[in-house]
Amino acid sequence: MSSIFVTGGAAGIGLATAQRFAREGWTVGVYDVDQDALDKVAANHPGFITGRLDVRDPQQWADALAEFTSHTGGTLDVLDNNAGILKAGRLDEISPDAVRAQIDIDALGVTLGAQAAYPYLKKTPGAHLVNIASASAIYGQPGIATYSATKFYVAGLTEALELEWEHDDIRVVSIWPLWAKTALADPSAKSTQTLGVRITPEQIAEKVYESVHPTRADRLLHRTSYSVGTQTLVLGNAAKFIPNFVNRTVNKLIAQ
Repeated sequence: MSSIFVTGGAAGIGLATAQRFAREGWTVGVYDVDQDALDKVAANHPGFITGRLDVRDPQQWADALAEFTSHTGGTLDVLDNNAGILKAGRLDEISPDAVRAQIDIDALGVTLGAQAAYPYLKKTPGAHLVNIASASAIYGQPGIATYSATKFYVAGLTEALELEWEHDDIRVVSIWPLWAKTALADPSAKSTQTLGVRITPEQIAEKVYESVHPTRADRLLHRTSYSVGTQTLVLGNAAKFIPNFVNRTVNKLIAQ
């Protein structure tokens, strides 16, 4: 039976992803830092394997993965690096603690997760590492500068590990949504007002499921990124071809 370990899995996109894979008969691990939310998940989904995980702590990663893989025979088909936080506001207005927390969870946590999961992914044929990126990594976004920067990091990490781990038969991909209908969609961020909050957690979960069932073309082209929603697809493709000053102007209109 295939297995998936989802961080930040007790609510929002993470929970929708866990439910999507569970419907296909996968062994699902839901790990989160919110114990109350985990208790609710365990009550509503007794078939899920649940546990507490602070993604900033390497030892907690080691313990959580060891515990989860004790139910799978030591293998891991998918690590879904989903956990993340966002604090909207100008950089000069948010606290240093808010800056540090976003970097530690959204960038460091993803990296530590990849590192800790590597031995399990390596021993599992056709394994996947899925990192949740963001459309905010298409062009740096004012008002969510630190969050946006961490998603550029996630995109770069994904591309690097796709090359680094290819010989280990580990496919590494990233998922690129715009604002989704979750607690992360801060209404004070200007781009939520400009673009709207149109994407559902279920749409992102479907894209995660699609990403780990690649087409022949996906494999031949070494596809590493999956856009969620038409707006993300248009903005992402346009950014590859239009001059930088045009890209800047478009993003300025969206975010300011």
